[in-house]
Amino acid sequence: MSYTLHPLKKQRLQRSELAVPGSNPSMFDKAANSTVDYIFLDLEDAVAPPDKVQARKNIIEALNDIDWKAKGKTMSIRINGLDTHYMYRDVVDIIEQAGQFVDTILVPKVGVPGDLYTVETMVSQIEEAMGLDHKIGLEALIETALGMSNVEAIAAAPGRLEALHFGVADYAASNRARTQVIGGLNEDYPGDQWHFALSRMTVACRAYGLRAIDGPFGNFSDPDSYILSAKRAAALGIEGKWAIHPSQIDLANQVFSPPEAEIIRARRIIEELKKAAVEGKGAAALDGKMIDAASERMANNVLTVADAIAAQS
Repeated sequence: MSYTLHPLKKQRLQRSELAVPGSNPSMFDKAANSTVDYIFLDLEDAVAPPDKVQARKNIIEALNDIDWKAKGKTMSIRINGLDTHYMYRDVVDIIEQAGQFVDTILVPKVGVPGDLYTVETMVSQIEEAMGLDHKIGLEALIETALGMSNVEAIAAAPGRLEALHFGVADYAASNRARTQVIGGLNEDYPGDQWHFALSRMTVACRAYGLRAIDGPFGNFSDPDSYILSAKRAAALGIEGKWAIHPSQIDLANQVFSPPEAEIIRARRIIEELKKAAVEGKGAAALDGKMIDAASERMANNVLTVADAIAAQS
């Protein structure tokens, strides 16, 4: 094991993340009462330019009026891009007027580490000025060719960064990729055309102690394909996926929750290795298969998620 280690910066249950447009306040209560783990109230792509200012006001009101924490929700805000004139007011107005109810800020189209530094500087100043008693985290959307080419440097950025998200639609556009649906596969491609990007982002996350989250799947009338997409992401080490429609929430929760059999086996692995340690052994056998320290680390990953789900329930 390398002497250089980056422990997980922040453990949060993020199996499912619901995107809720700030311009549609009729969706706020439904989102709050859903089974989703994480919600981001959106000011960016889901909000048309003429509605940006009102959407910001809607979000501030909703953050203050709804008891999101009592409903078990982690709250995030997707601000507008740094290349727009909306972004600074998104940060200033929302954090000044409702910052105590914001857990993270989702920064879109992050291309270089400096993008995060810009937002971090603003948030730090506002927190100090307002006397906020908790530290707001940052999450970065990797959704451009520039962002993916710099993903390791972005993941290594010091400060508030907690997670990276894969924004498949803008990533496809940035790379001029041919695709039929947001997050879907191109039948002309021999396999999963998003595999490399997801894997690279996930490795960067795990190297620097960040959570890895998969983005949207556009065809909400195709639950089977959503599940397959989520399973492919989970196999790479990703721990959650967006829901752009309420029907996708339970699908994500299902895929990214360890099955009961997996939890039982993880507990057995821990127990058998404890017995082996008492006998002076570093490895053991379970159900005809060898288990060792690496097995214990994998088992602990399963139990960490299981414990977080149990705590939320």
